[in-house]
Amino acid sequence: MPPDATATKARILEAALREFAQHGLAGARVDRIAESAAANKRSLYVHFGNKDELFDLVVAKALADMAAEVPFTADDLPGYAVRLFDHLRTHPHVLRLTTWAQLERPEPSPAEIEAYRPKVAAVAEAQAAGGITSPSDAVDLLALTIATATAWANASPALRSLAPDPPGSAQRLDRHRAALTRAQSAIVSSGHGGARAAAPAAD
Repeated sequence: MPPDATATKARILEAALREFAQHGLAGARVDRIAESAAANKRSLYVHFGNKDELFDLVVAKALADMAAEVPFTADDLPGYAVRLFDHLRTHPHVLRLTTWAQLERPEPSPAEIEAYRPKVAAVAEAQAAGGITSPSDAVDLLALTIATATAWANASPALRSLAPDPPGSAQRLDRHRAALTRAQSAIVSSGHGGARAAAPAAD
């Protein structure tokens, strides 16, 4: 019986996920991915193309998996932010991957842009319907939501060290989760999300 190509591809993707999350695109090594996946390098190139293509695929898959597990709710951005925080708490490799991607693949792909477009539109619709009372632009609100959800993970280790609980402890993360809920609720409320910039005065 010939080897199962589906199983080989799954092993390669899992090994690539670990390698890219730890080393990024430039530091990752195809031979380490192949060895970890119990596959040969030729199989990797046949199934996924070059290293850049494999990296893009791994990042896209991680984001798609997260989107499936954390449904976007424009009418409940605080709830979405907390669910995103919880997901990243148990899947820290996703944030590491996206950080590497921003550093090493800064130009957004058309697919990435189109993934955000309906979310921005949904936030704008929620504002129009009164579910979100902040006058900030929908893009700003979505950016603030994501930034708030990832604030603790992206904070300086020096800052995290000053917290009253050990930075990685469950108690500390639970405290931050509660602070995240309060902060995000304030962001979407009227007067807390930041007013739209005033139009320039006419000459």
